[in-house]
Amino acid sequence: MLNIGCHLSASKGFLSMGKEAVSIEANTFQFFTRNPRGFQAKPLDLDDVNAFLLYIKDKNFAPIVAHAPYTLNGCSADPKIRHLATQTMLDDIQRMEYLPNNYYNFHPGSHVRQGVETGITYIVKMLNTILTPEQTTTVLLETMAGKGSEIGRNFRELQTIMENVTLNHKLGICLDTCHVWDGGYDIVGNLENVLEEFDKIIGIHKLCAVHLNDSKNICGSHKDRHETIGNGHIGLDALVRIINHPSLCHLPFELETPNDLNGYAQEIRLLRSLYTQS
Repeated sequence: MLNIGCHLSASKGFLSMGKEAVSIEANTFQFFTRNPRGFQAKPLDLDDVNAFLLYIKDKNFAPIVAHAPYTLNGCSADPKIRHLATQTMLDDIQRMEYLPNNYYNFHPGSHVRQGVETGITYIVKMLNTILTPEQTTTVLLETMAGKGSEIGRNFRELQTIMENVTLNHKLGICLDTCHVWDGGYDIVGNLENVLEEFDKIIGIHKLCAVHLNDSKNICGSHKDRHETIGNGHIGLDALVRIINHPSLCHLPFELETPNDLNGYAQEIRLLRSLYTQS
């Protein structure tokens, strides 16, 4: 079965997201843990959480993906911003433990003229502060397009973070197809080579989820502009090869294309029709 979903609004609660996902033939979804451009979060409704868990129990759901706010920057030059990032991620992961064995994805951050090495040091410190042996949530570092001073623009930067985190078995990678393409990895013409490089540097077993997006830009543009499936420079054929690749086909695929719910439903139907793995 193709494990595919899209980004849904968490404003109405988990049960509502679960029903919305099922209504478009999705069996996973992604959501923001709080205001994506801020830090405010609604109180967690445990009745809603338990109703959601009961609702999806017999629906073959793959893991769902929580997404940290875009404003979270654990490698900022400002210690107050780093502290806020640490406290926000800690709170998010504690909340996710009420939905055990799922994923929490975040953008590594921007070093803002401090240099990659300093930025990575701060990210490692944040993760070493937050992660616990008891947590069931896997924290995912997202591959980035490399605009500005983003960290995570290549596999080596992500691996450097992971190898310096004490509890790195609690970490994984979320591969964003638009980001890696814009970052210079040719997943259209050389998917095998890209995955071989990922496996050599990080280990393919650490790849836990995929953001499935087309791109408005050419390979190596470092711009990060998502496009609907099949209407960008990556193209439908390449994205279909990704969902059917033996190393990837079992993963949860989350659409972040510029779409409304009906558009997501159309993309999910299209991709399901082109999924050939058993």
